[in-house]
Amino acid sequence: MRNPVEMLEELISILEDLRERPDDAVILVEGQKDKDALIELGVGGEVWQIKGGNSIFNIAEELAHNGKSAIILTDWDRKGGQLCRALRIALTANGVPFDDSIRMRLVQIAKKEVKDIEGLPTFYLKLMAETRR
Repeated sequence: MRNPVEMLEELISILEDLRERPDDAVILVEGQKDKDALIELGVGGEVWQIKGGNSIFNIAEELAHNGKSAIILTDWDRKGGQLCRALRIALTANGVPFDDSIRMRLVQIAKKEVKDIEGLPTFYLKLMAETRR
């Protein structure tokens, strides 16, 4: 396992990448708590909830219609993995460019600590506390 300083540096890098994403990139999260966690961590812009009543294919069609790209940020539990795979299929079928590499980077640093996006603010604070010792 990596040390807290390296993990914190990587998490900060990930958050900066999300903050500086292209204007046409929409972040796709599972629910409101995930969206709230990103806002708490300073990530703004367009963040769409997948569980908001729209089907995955409706979301993909809307992104395609509006000329948007997607950043997939589903949780890294079993359900989140299934949802990520379904999103990849739907986005590809609709010609929507997507990025799931940020999700994979989060999995690498946070998998043993948290299982979802909504847990990231607490994880961030924990790493901050550990690096101040």
